[in-house]
Amino acid sequence: MVAARAQDSEYKSAIGGRLSTGYYELLSASYKTFITEKGAIELDLGFRPRTYNYPGDKINWVTLAFSAAYQHHFPIQPVPGLQWYIGGGLTAYNSFSDDDHYTGFGLGIFPTGGIDYKFGNIPLNLSADFRPTFSLVDPYDSDDPYHYNGYNSFNGGNVGVSVRYTFR
Repeated sequence: MVAARAQDSEYKSAIGGRLSTGYYELLSASYKTFITEKGAIELDLGFRPRTYNYPGDKINWVTLAFSAAYQHHFPIQPVPGLQWYIGGGLTAYNSFSDDDHYTGFGLGIFPTGGIDYKFGNIPLNLSADFRPTFSLVDPYDSDDPYHYNGYNSFNGGNVGVSVRYTFR
């Protein structure tokens, strides 16, 4: 029983940053806390600036995003502090731009999976995840071929890496 408990979460909570390839966030503040031995909630608040150059037009906008996810962790034997996880969550984001095609509110849901490592001798956690996102509300719908229309239903390219300070 003691050996099994040692493989469960090596920390209670962690705070730091997340860098991702998602359309709605590039850089985020990240907070993760375990609510059970194996179950954690991750909260991220981030932004993503963008610039697109179209024929005769340059468009700048920024997206502010919040995401929340539940993650269920499983130890990877025999490495102490290493776990894999699966779960799911939602994201809400708002885009700001001088061009109305790039302004508005969006909402999406995502499954998530990844790995999580807590160093044994220092209060540091590293994680990497994959979050393919399905849009429920899309601010970028447009019939204009010169305006971005990529959020219609699915964004499969959201991969992220987090670095966090841990505490009990």
